[in-house]
Amino acid sequence: MKLSADIAAFSRRLGHQFRRPELLTRALTHASLSTPSRPDNQRLEFLGDRVLGLVMAEALLAADRQATEGQLAPRFNALVRKETCAAVAHEIGLGEVLKLGRSEMMSGGRRKEALLADAMEAVIAAVYLDAGFEAARDMVLRLWGDRIGQVESDARDAKTTLQEWAQARGMTPPRYQVVNREGPDHEPTFTIQAELQDGRSARAEARSKRAAEQAAAQALLAQVQKGA
Repeated sequence: MKLSADIAAFSRRLGHQFRRPELLTRALTHASLSTPSRPDNQRLEFLGDRVLGLVMAEALLAADRQATEGQLAPRFNALVRKETCAAVAHEIGLGEVLKLGRSEMMSGGRRKEALLADAMEAVIAAVYLDAGFEAARDMVLRLWGDRIGQVESDARDAKTTLQEWAQARGMTPPRYQVVNREGPDHEPTFTIQAELQDGRSARAEARSKRAAEQAAAQALLAQVQKGA
């Protein structure tokens, strides 16, 4: 099987030459385009999630030999969560080569975080099946790059930090409220307000509620820490 020019270019961005190129084609095929003769990437996604987890568990243990399980767990979660997988996928142009059905393509599927994250995991599995664990590990470590070294700062998300700040001062947990929603259904933008019991608040907008909540929490954190 010969890869199309765009998928061959994507393979070069991965840094892996497939002996079985049909694995990469399958990894890039969304369920909206699957047929009995054209399987989708869901089974590969399942496998890739586990391969990614093992790669990151090994990397974290090697990077900090004194860390406890309680310290390692949030670091691990930060590296394997969907948002991180989608960010890596975006950096290597995975969305450009996704094989989507017409309806999914029309609804902006190439930019959807969930689709990008799932396909990234499927690509990891494709490399694993094509060339083994070491090849998959090398690719993952290369693509994740500085994220692994910087994971300590990413592991504690802003919402968790803000909640702990509030609880340490005897306050109830921060409240998050959607104050605005704009854009089409397939690509909405949310504005979220984060508010503390003492009345201090901050707003932020993003393409998902979760991202907007995190951004609002970060803005409110910066506000209260500046005034502390």
